Amino acid sequence: GPRREAEVRYLDIRQSLLRDPPEGEENLILLDGRHEFPFSFQLPQEPLVTSFTGKYGSVQYYVKAILERPAAPDQSVQTELQVISHIDVSSPALLTPVLRSQEKMVGCWFFTSGPVSLSAKIERKGYCNGEAIPIYAEIENCSSRLIVPKAAIFQTQTYLASGKTKTFRQMVANVRGNHIASGSTDTWNGKTLKIPPVSPSILDCCIIRVEYSLAVYIHIPGAKKLMIEMPLVIGTIPCIGFSSRNSSITSQFSMDMSWLALTMPEHPEAPPNYADVVSEEEFSRHVPAYPPPIDCEEQLCCPVFAYIQEFRFQPPPLYSEIDPHPTDVEEIQPVSFML
Repeated sequence: GPRREAEVRYLDIRQSLLRDPPEGEENLILLDGRHEFPFSFQLPQEPLVTSFTGKYGSVQYYVKAILERPAAPDQSVQTELQVISHIDVSSPALLTPVLRSQEKMVGCWFFTSGPVSLSAKIERKGYCNGEAIPIYAEIENCSSRLIVPKAAIFQTQTYLASGKTKTFRQMVANVRGNHIASGSTDTWNGKTLKIPPVSPSILDCCIIRVEYSLAVYIHIPGAKKLMIEMPLVIGTIPCIGFSSRNSSITSQFSMDMSWLALTMPEHPEAPPNYADVVSEEEFSRHVPAYPPPIDCEEQLCCPVFAYIQEFRFQPPPLYSEIDPHPTDVEEIQPVSFML
């Protein structure tokens, strides 16, 4: 299509680094050698757009020096600057959780095999480079096909010029889950997806926008994938408060461990004493005589540490269903089992 261009100038500061020429002279003459002219300038108070280089446009800041010479062409040189507009992900708008759910009926024409449902959640909306996003999702496969859940981070670049819009979208990170068979379900309890080094979000520029989203989707063979997209904001100042995350993890842990209270008694019963199980007669039959001490001076072929005293107490006798001490009166006692 036709080429369209748009430009916005955020900063334009000019300084004259050479002093005025002496009186009676029109031009300033510099002697041979190296001359340095230090300078500085103050950035404006209003926020600037973060430096960015995209597919069809860029946000650039640079310092350009021009040397004007009489009767000779001008010489110029420029150096690019990197400007970052900070985004604090601890702001209340970026700390709110995001939850989405969707369902899709899988089939061909009039023959449907069943629905596939997906619910996904993230704890907050703002993250920084290098952070890992915990993803919570529930997938239910009621269709007759084998499905695969996946998650990815997408970057969307939007360019606006002359009333027209052009969009470029690319995947910057992804993760894959396990296969889910027909009639089965799967749960992601904080499956992590790490954010790679990417440019921060650009949301306040009138010609270039850089936005991010977290997509949790299901690949269904022979059908269009089921996708849920949740907005993301990539900032520069990390979140320092984790109270909401700790509280959610603590509540989840207490819920998962609640089943222990139903099976474990408050006061566990101690095991029986060995003397109560084995009588003295049985103990004397199974325990051999105590071995005589070994004279280490006569047997110098091995070091002293090689002689280990035999364990004195032997294990209890083998279990037998025949009572060795039967009683005359058979007592009937109830038997209980714990599963």
